[in-house]
Amino acid sequence: MISLVSSHTLTICKYAAGIAGNIFALGLFVSPIPTFRRVIRNKSTEQFSGLPYIYALLNCLLSAWYGTPMMSTDNILVTTVNSIGAVFQIIYITLFMMHAEKPKKVRMFGLLLAVLGLFAVIIAGSLHISDFTLRHILIGCLSSAALVSMFASPLFVINLVLRTRSVEFMPFYLSLSTFLMSSAFFIYGLLNDDPFVYLPNGIGTVLGIVQLALFFYYHNRAGEDAREPLIVSFT
Repeated sequence: MISLVSSHTLTICKYAAGIAGNIFALGLFVSPIPTFRRVIRNKSTEQFSGLPYIYALLNCLLSAWYGTPMMSTDNILVTTVNSIGAVFQIIYITLFMMHAEKPKKVRMFGLLLAVLGLFAVIIAGSLHISDFTLRHILIGCLSSAALVSMFASPLFVINLVLRTRSVEFMPFYLSLSTFLMSSAFFIYGLLNDDPFVYLPNGIGTVLGIVQLALFFYYHNRAGEDAREPLIVSFT
């Protein structure tokens, strides 16, 4: 009886963590909205880069596929959050292409087709693997690698903060959302005993803690000479 109660409690905690992760992820998904308001208002992408949205789309697609029952066990909340994230990234990429100069537009369209083509190949290839364990490990490794690669942006921001001693380009609520989402899915992965979920999100949790610590340390310490132009639009 105690074992059943304990198992039921763990299941509730796992789903609570997954739902919380889905909610916290919205903070990340909506963070580029101010950037695109400016893009739409000025009818130009200026110096903003579209590459982060391409990387984010690939990450969301791979992670969403990994969370399906065909690739892993009981990870549907991973699929929901990344499916929503993929929709946001496609909207951002579309808006970027609508307002970019022709060379940027052509490049972004080519990268978008490459990502969608690669994802189609991965889906087709994984479905031809009859062994579930092998399929699980292969797609798990790909989704984890894509997620870890996304941490290049937080590392860039951390480096910028350390160089300028300013948190001007590290919004508090974005850093907080990153920490909360990563922490929630770290717990979710642990409770689901899934290293392909808890390992990359564990890294994200550590980076989130570092960002928050730097924010509180350097807050109000920046001088006027610490300002630099922001050349990317997704942190």
